[in-house]
Amino acid sequence: MLVCGTGTEVGKTWMAARALECLRASGTAVAARKPVQSFTPGEGPTDAEILAEATGERPHDVCPPHRWYEVAMAPPMAADVLGRASFTVAELASELRWPDPIGVGMVETAGGVRSPIAADGDAVDLAGVLAPDIVLVVADAGLGTINAVRLSAAPLVGRRILVVLNRFDEREGLHARNLTWLRERDGLDVVTRPEEVALRVRSGATG
Repeated sequence: MLVCGTGTEVGKTWMAARALECLRASGTAVAARKPVQSFTPGEGPTDAEILAEATGERPHDVCPPHRWYEVAMAPPMAADVLGRASFTVAELASELRWPDPIGVGMVETAGGVRSPIAADGDAVDLAGVLAPDIVLVVADAGLGTINAVRLSAAPLVGRRILVVLNRFDEREGLHARNLTWLRERDGLDVVTRPEEVALRVRSGATG
């Protein structure tokens, strides 16, 4: 499973971690990988630390220590600012290591679907290398959701996409309308809770 977002701060790490916890609680052997991460030191746990807590792994298992960049920018930009060597999508993919046995392996990208993840590519390019069974696209549930989801899903056509509307509140009319529109007019498989993500992953179906 590859986890992408429609942008930054949409909650993809939170959603991924909660879905992994659900899978783990059901007896599924899980692992998470964050090929590269950039962050502001001192502003709470990093994505790798959050994912490690959800899976029971070590943060450096989730993201190798040489891929931690202490500047809140797109990873290749952060590497440049810090004076470190540039890296490619192929290099990130080649560094992924998985435990054995494993039932579900999750790879989380950085930023939005088209945000640079390496010097030569983004999450779409990483998906091309990894060929994931499911691409999870996490979006906010409110204003601008339809546009953001459409733009993010378009370059992933041909892959099995599961859209998650994070922070969904069924009492909010706009949230409910966005959900209905994406399902009925755009024909997307859309869920709103991590338990639903876990169920889709366990069943191997995305609609």
